[in-house]
Amino acid sequence: MSLHPTLQPYADAWTHSIEAISELVTPLVEGEWNRRTPCPGWSVRDVVSHVIGLDCEMLGDPRPIHTLPRDLYHVTNDIQRYMEMQVDVRRHHTAPEMTSELEYVIIRRNRQLRNESRDPGTKVRGPLGTELTLAESMRRHAFDVWVHEQDLRTALGRPGNLDSPGAHVARDVLLDALPDVVAVKADAPRSSAIVFDIHGPVEFLRTIRVDIQGRGTLETAPALGPAATLTLDWETYVRLACGRVTPEAVADRVKAEGDPELTGAILRNFTVTT
Repeated sequence: MSLHPTLQPYADAWTHSIEAISELVTPLVEGEWNRRTPCPGWSVRDVVSHVIGLDCEMLGDPRPIHTLPRDLYHVTNDIQRYMEMQVDVRRHHTAPEMTSELEYVIIRRNRQLRNESRDPGTKVRGPLGTELTLAESMRRHAFDVWVHEQDLRTALGRPGNLDSPGAHVARDVLLDALPDVVAVKADAPRSSAIVFDIHGPVEFLRTIRVDIQGRGTLETAPALGPAATLTLDWETYVRLACGRVTPEAVADRVKAEGDPELTGAILRNFTVTT
């Protein structure tokens, strides 16, 4: 393998998730492809189309030339329009067309990863012409594909892989967003600490400390006398952070202690990706 050791965990996470997705959708009959998923506005077919599109872009394939319909209520901004293009262009594809394209993309991406010799810091093109490092691109991609695997599992009633390699990549991606959620979006008090106690297949205890300037930092050390503590299971954490459920819908699965205004603000602003 020529793949840099820094990139290997992301390649492993992608491989695990994409193979799970293929296994989930290969036996589906035509009607099952239309099942609604927790991803706003998207069916099983749409989620798989999105995953195929993501991998096509990792391969450097040209984007489809396609005009979106005007009545897609879930598409409200430029990034959503960008993502929807790969989805809408496949909306009338049959089940065999979907599975065969997915398998072909997996073969091509596996070949690309086997031959990947670039440095993790190499700049690559991201969505909407953005530029990011190869490491960040592969990390985000592994995260996205795992989250969409979970969307499909929910839609199809096939739970699993909540502790897979992709789950651990997702944990780190979501934790990186937590200081901004607490300190900026929820406007937590300065010189305070907020504790997150997560249990289940992936477990962790993390503290967000907000300094006198209002900047949030992520720490592994527990806090004495925190302003608030949120205790919840890993699956609920993911579904909230990825915008799959509202705080009200999972109120019975979240234990909030401390300042109720602060915990409410954190939960209202918990979504970092959709």
